[in-house]
Amino acid sequence: MGIEISNEQIQELEAKAKDVRRWIIKMLAEAGSGHPGGSLSSTDIITALYFKIMNHRPADPKWEDRDRFVLSKGHCCPALYAVLALSGYFPTDELMRLRKLDSFLQGHTDMLSTPGVEISAGSLGQGLSIAGGMALAGKLNHKDYHVYVVLGDGESQEGQVWEAAMACPHYKLDNLCAFLDYNKLQIDGPVAEVMNIAPLVDKFRAFGWHTIEIDGHNMNQIIQATNEAKNTRGKPTMVIAHTIKGKGVSFMEGKVEWHGVAPSKEERDKALEELQ
Repeated sequence: MGIEISNEQIQELEAKAKDVRRWIIKMLAEAGSGHPGGSLSSTDIITALYFKIMNHRPADPKWEDRDRFVLSKGHCCPALYAVLALSGYFPTDELMRLRKLDSFLQGHTDMLSTPGVEISAGSLGQGLSIAGGMALAGKLNHKDYHVYVVLGDGESQEGQVWEAAMACPHYKLDNLCAFLDYNKLQIDGPVAEVMNIAPLVDKFRAFGWHTIEIDGHNMNQIIQATNEAKNTRGKPTMVIAHTIKGKGVSFMEGKVEWHGVAPSKEERDKALEELQ
C-alpha cells in the first residue's frame, strides 16, 4: 500500500510549496507579527500532506472519515492557513487578515473558528497526545483514517511529548504518523544548547516507534515516509525530518532571529523576489 508519484507531480508539489511560502511572507508582513522561521521549515511537509497524501474534503471539513492533521507547533500556523486556503477551505483573501482582531486566522490555531483546523494550539507539547487520542479513537471506532502530526524540535523538550511517545506504541497506533520538524533552532537559540534532544532516532526507537530519518524538504522522501508508515503494522511511525529554519528565503535560512519576527515591507519584497 502506498502512493506512487511521478517526477512531474513532485515538481507540481514543489511549485505549490513555493506558492505557500509566498503567502506566508505576505501574510506576516501584512500582520506585522508572527513566526516565519518554523512556518517556512514545515511548509514542504504540510504541502505534501494536503495536496498528495491525506484524504480530506475542503467542502466538508468535518467529514467523519477524513484523515486528521494536527499542528502541534501552533505558532507556525501561517503555513497551515496558506495550505488550507489553497486547498479550498476558505478564500485566499482571508489570509491577509492574519492576526486581526476580527479574523478567524489568529496567531495560534483555533478549531472553533477556522475551517479545517483540528486542534486549538498555543501551549506547546500537547499535539502528540491529541493526535494519539484521535488515532486511538479511530481504532476503537473501527475507522480507516490516518492521523498526521507535525511537532517542533524545541517543543520536544516538553515532558508531555515523551509521555505521549510512550503511550502511542503501547496502544499500537499504527494509524499515526508524526513528523518532527528538526530545524535545530528555537526562540532562545540552538536546540542542542537550550536542551539537547539528540539522539532522536535512538530515543523514539527505544520508545517503540517505527522511526525514519529524511530530508524534510524532499517531496519524494516525505511521500515515501508516509508510504512506509502505512505499511508498518503494530506501532506508530516517527519521521525525523531534517529541515532548515526559514527555508526558501536566503536571509532567513538558519537564522534564529527569524523565529518570531515578521518581515518589513522591504524584506517582504526581497523575499518574494527570491520566491518567484
